[in-house]
Amino acid sequence: MKIMYWSDYACPYCYIGETHLKNAIENLGLGDQVETEMLAFELDPDASRTYTGATVDRFAKKYGLSTAGAQERIDGISRMGREAGLDFRYAETRYTNTFDAHRLTKLAQRKSAELADRLEERLYHAYFSENLELGDHAVLKRIALEEGMDEAEVDAVLNSNQYADDVRLDEREAQRYGVHAVPYFVVGNKYAIPGAMPVEAMERVLKNVLDEEAKAQNVVQGMSCGPDGCHFEG
Repeated sequence: MKIMYWSDYACPYCYIGETHLKNAIENLGLGDQVETEMLAFELDPDASRTYTGATVDRFAKKYGLSTAGAQERIDGISRMGREAGLDFRYAETRYTNTFDAHRLTKLAQRKSAELADRLEERLYHAYFSENLELGDHAVLKRIALEEGMDEAEVDAVLNSNQYADDVRLDEREAQRYGVHAVPYFVVGNKYAIPGAMPVEAMERVLKNVLDEEAKAQNVVQGMSCGPDGCHFEG
């Protein structure tokens, strides 16, 4: 089963939603049956590559809230993250552009699904738990090397536009699917799941897809002919 999902490292619900997905897969014992692929989505392609101000101030301005109201909303999201088992420190995040983090992710995906999964998890943790700036190339390089990526390849990506087209392709595909908010999951190319669902709800979706796939495989074969001859049902 293939699960694709659009996500951004600066999106709190993406981190929570991805964690819920992984928990659902583990709870159902589907680790060897499910392939996941993160697709790039930038919440703000025009975001600065350097930190420009506190999350609470940015939040208040974006949503038209008072500082107290913005802080309350942020604290609520952080509680959701902690309930998912994450060291979630949303109020202290240092918001920057995520384009290069997505490009680096594309390099990891070209290497192996295991490496990509480790890097993705590490980048989320770096932003929401360590409150690092993902627009900082030094931060990205250090994280990549800690996950075992090749230094020369990492430098080549960060010092060029390599994989930029791959990121843009993901974003064009998001538009084609009508994706305007993330996370957005597509399970088995059949079920679309917009938003971070609870673990139990994600489990139900996965079970439904598996049941449909099992039914499709058990379709009774009728009479047919091919290059090697005809198949007869007696």
